[in-house]
Amino acid sequence: MGVKYVFVTGGVVSGLGKGITAASLGRLLKARGYKVTMQKFDPYLNIDPGTMNPTQHGEVFVTDDGTETDLDLGHYERFIDESLDRNSNVTSGKVYWSILQKERRGDFGGHTVQVIPHVTTEIKERFYRNETDNDTHIAIIEVGGTVGDIESQPFLEAIRQFQQEIGPGNSMMILVSLLPYLRASQELKTKPTQNAVKTMQGMGLRPDVIVCRSEEYFDDDIKEKIALFCNIPSDHVLRNLDLKYLYEAPLAMEKEHLAEVTCKCLNLPCPEPDLRDWNEMVYTLYNLKQTVNIALVGKYTQLHDSYISVVEALKHGGISNQTEVKINWVDSEELTSDNVKERLKDMDGILVPGGFGNRGISGMICAIRYARENNVPYLGICLGMQLSIIEFARNVAGLNQADSIEFNPDTPDPVIAFLEGHSKADDLGGTLRLGAYPCVLKEDSLAYQLYKSTEISERHRHRYEVNNDYRQTFEDKGLVLCGTSPDGNIVEMIENPACDFFVATQAHPELKSRPNRPHPLFAGFVGAAVKKKQ
Repeated sequence: MGVKYVFVTGGVVSGLGKGITAASLGRLLKARGYKVTMQKFDPYLNIDPGTMNPTQHGEVFVTDDGTETDLDLGHYERFIDESLDRNSNVTSGKVYWSILQKERRGDFGGHTVQVIPHVTTEIKERFYRNETDNDTHIAIIEVGGTVGDIESQPFLEAIRQFQQEIGPGNSMMILVSLLPYLRASQELKTKPTQNAVKTMQGMGLRPDVIVCRSEEYFDDDIKEKIALFCNIPSDHVLRNLDLKYLYEAPLAMEKEHLAEVTCKCLNLPCPEPDLRDWNEMVYTLYNLKQTVNIALVGKYTQLHDSYISVVEALKHGGISNQTEVKINWVDSEELTSDNVKERLKDMDGILVPGGFGNRGISGMICAIRYARENNVPYLGICLGMQLSIIEFARNVAGLNQADSIEFNPDTPDPVIAFLEGHSKADDLGGTLRLGAYPCVLKEDSLAYQLYKSTEISERHRHRYEVNNDYRQTFEDKGLVLCGTSPDGNIVEMIENPACDFFVATQAHPELKSRPNRPHPLFAGFVGAAVKKKQ
């Protein structure tokens, strides 16, 4: 039956949860036996978000093949449980970069290069999916921003052309729009949604489904009003209300018949879904038996989306332990040796996540030392592992001036050094060690007990590593280098057996965690926090 395409756009304001709506649809269609893939088109001119400040754009999500992508791809993977790739995130920067390279090579045969047809053609080429078998593939494609944004116009024009090319019944459009509630007059207003649809119509597009984000429940009269003004059936106007838990969204959208309407628009059968595991997971969320307090000690705490995959992985670990994880956000710049005990004394676990640069580093090291000396369950991720090495070198191995050359190039004890083949001269974008790499675990390690395997694979995003010249020193002092690359050259994971749970990894395990299949490191970490509290 070929490939069907679902385009998801936004109206009125950004930040409405287009990504969650798209991911929820993906889960509902996959639960009906369809093969689903997802894609995000971002209008910004960066090649990718790899060089962006996390406090401006949120975390950088990394795929198995080493592509730095938008955080929405994390939601996609967590909901549809599929590994995405470099084709799953396209920016205006990537589109224009490709076109300019072609122009320099003379590929356009002397023609003037223009938005139409050259930019829109480049975009359309990235929509198409190969039909490799007879199964139906459904590609869900989200366009960032909102309808009417200047930078989004080439993408919307490309969609208009694409829909014309593939013919009716093979694609559809979903508009996620805001229904603002005016408390003074106690009214929900439909006019902004009407204006968003009018703007779309001016571009030659029309939504097949309107998903209305609202803080307040609205009745069928509102649906019928929107349907009348926007020229769609009233049962294609769907409610998307605020929810207690993010992972309720697919179940809420199932009650609104989102998948059923989608299948109708795409001329596909709509069998009953198998959502048993998802229902069980949400049921567990509503019936958690206990609570633990986890300190997340980071430098980007102003925007919690900077660590969104870590936050979600902690929740997943909580689900597996039937435990609510309360995250205490600790700004590492404000943490010192004088206040660390007061700030962390009530914590059942401490996590130091990834990051770059020397801002807030001393506060993270204080937190790591507190965890080690007080036997508080600790999980270090990427930078969190490097700083664990530095803390151990300074306070256990007696290397008082130990540091990373990232923070102090002149340190006499560079316990963290550049990866082989990397240097400070590298461009910032796309030059890190990126993507999935294998790791071999020691069979007598805690990590092995958690993973239940000696051979694992995790995603990475770094350009520094443990300096091999100091490995013997660390091991002599009791640190276990429990995971290495298959050739033994790169230290991938460490643990301190003097503590009940002290594990740190150079990888980003949070990127592979799923709500109904929690990552073993996070499940083990939360489990250790539960034991400490008890």
